[in-house]
Amino acid sequence: MARIGNLLRQISDPTLREQLTTEVDSLKKNKKFGLVFEEHEPEYTPLYGVAFRRGSFVARKTGKLTGVYIVKKMDGETAICEHKNSHEIETIPIAELVSVAQFGEPIFPSLEPIAKVENAPNDSLWHTIIEADNYHALQLLEYLYEGQVDCIYIDPPYNTGARDWKYNNDYVDSADAWRHSKWLSMMKKRLRLAKRILNPNTGVLIVTIDEHEVHHLRTMLEDIFPEFFVQMITAVTNPKGVTQGRFSRVEEYAIFCFAKNAFVADSKDNLLNIPNPNRKPRWKGLLRSGTDALRTDRESMFYPVLIDAEKQMIIRAGNYLPISQNPVLGDKIDGYDVAWPIRRDGSYGRWSVGSETLNDLIKKGYVACGKFDMQRATWGISYISQPNQLQIERGGIRIVARNPITGVVEIEYVNDDTRVIKTVWHRTTHDAGAYGSDMVSAIIGQSRAFSFPKSLYSTKDAISAVMKNKPTALIVDFFAGSGTTLHAVNLLNAEDNGKRRCILVTNNEVSEAEAQLLTERGYQPGDPEWEKHGICRSVTWPRTEYSILGKRADGTVLSGEYFTNQTTTKEVNRSFYQLGFVENPASLTPAAKKQI
Repeated sequence: MARIGNLLRQISDPTLREQLTTEVDSLKKNKKFGLVFEEHEPEYTPLYGVAFRRGSFVARKTGKLTGVYIVKKMDGETAICEHKNSHEIETIPIAELVSVAQFGEPIFPSLEPIAKVENAPNDSLWHTIIEADNYHALQLLEYLYEGQVDCIYIDPPYNTGARDWKYNNDYVDSADAWRHSKWLSMMKKRLRLAKRILNPNTGVLIVTIDEHEVHHLRTMLEDIFPEFFVQMITAVTNPKGVTQGRFSRVEEYAIFCFAKNAFVADSKDNLLNIPNPNRKPRWKGLLRSGTDALRTDRESMFYPVLIDAEKQMIIRAGNYLPISQNPVLGDKIDGYDVAWPIRRDGSYGRWSVGSETLNDLIKKGYVACGKFDMQRATWGISYISQPNQLQIERGGIRIVARNPITGVVEIEYVNDDTRVIKTVWHRTTHDAGAYGSDMVSAIIGQSRAFSFPKSLYSTKDAISAVMKNKPTALIVDFFAGSGTTLHAVNLLNAEDNGKRRCILVTNNEVSEAEAQLLTERGYQPGDPEWEKHGICRSVTWPRTEYSILGKRADGTVLSGEYFTNQTTTKEVNRSFYQLGFVENPASLTPAAKKQI
């Protein structure tokens, strides 16, 4: 555009120059940085169970929903229909037709109860599974929950090029030149509705995706949610890897969109490094190092530490020495040797904590005396800090409690690997094979019950990362699939006695292989025999029912255990060694010396 402006200024005819400048300015207003894609023909949704009559829009049950007809006349078991676009007249059996609605046309959805499951009759907590097209379900949810949803977690179709998702009842594959823009068109309509139900102040949207659409999706999200903070994490979900190109892919992505007052919840697990409950505390030197380490930086941090040299034990910390006075190195105080914060170059430094804090730590046994440092002419001192909240976040030791019976201090190690969740998640439990496909199959009691379900734990960790501090959160998933999100919410509630509610939305799509088999047997969409094989009725609902009750419909009890963040107290016996005098140290073996 800048180059065009330079060329315009070279036009000698002022009238032509002005006219062209006006047109270029108009183009500049329409041009924007961001995602550009083709807006595709409207989507249609089938309305099974809705009777049609003369003038209704219909489509073949097993055909593309874009092949829309207008019913001109109904004659017994057939209907005379006019194709909406070609205007060709066809006579079609009524049993092969279904009413359809174009997106944007007014429809009046209603919720019809199908089944329910409960294991706590007196509890007011209820989840909901809605079997419907998610676009129209979102319109209904907007009426009920506009601006009230705390978290939306969705796992939309990944558009890998395989025949894994449909647009207007037609599979989109790698041969479709418009597959990317069709996918974006589909997502854009739904994300705009999703924004309306999300809490505008504290809501969080989570979208999982793989590399095929991740960059397109993020650009779209930043366009639809411009006032939100957007950040992406990488999760290892397939450690075995799948080769789709030059490298074997092991990861997928989760894009988090935070409203202005939404934040990550407190956590003891960074989801990168596995927490080690047996990790021992690390002592740190009392002498301050790095920046802000001179006596002149903190006058009150220059004070004497009294030491019993014979027992090599810290006695107490004295009052700070004003900067106008200098210590007399080597002098004793109250008969005790004295350690001062002396740096390696002989200059005066400062201690890391104040004298009152150090005295408290000395009483608790968190301060240790090292050897006398000849170079600095003072004693080495180490301590375990009792940090404030800021130090906890940056790393250190958190003092938990002192056992009133044994007097043993229980401490919890906290460092930079915990408390702050990282942007790369690497967990064994996030394996979508073992804790996704295998788990769903085990619950349903059927092998390969669902293709590519999420790991229960990766979903739980994603939701927990933003909803851990909201025990009454409302969570929505309108690409529910096998029902992992509701399962994860129940597991999170079980961990902390939460009352989080979950609303799932899924269609009752039948897999391509099952659809072909059912068609060969003479069944069509809408038939009870067809519908019972759909995803909602054969996977989503059974998984939810069985996981809540802990048993299948035939009474078979589900086996196995869940991994949770709940902790238990474990007592460990201490080891004691009797040490005596060694008459001949030279005769000791290396192992004996190490033991001593």
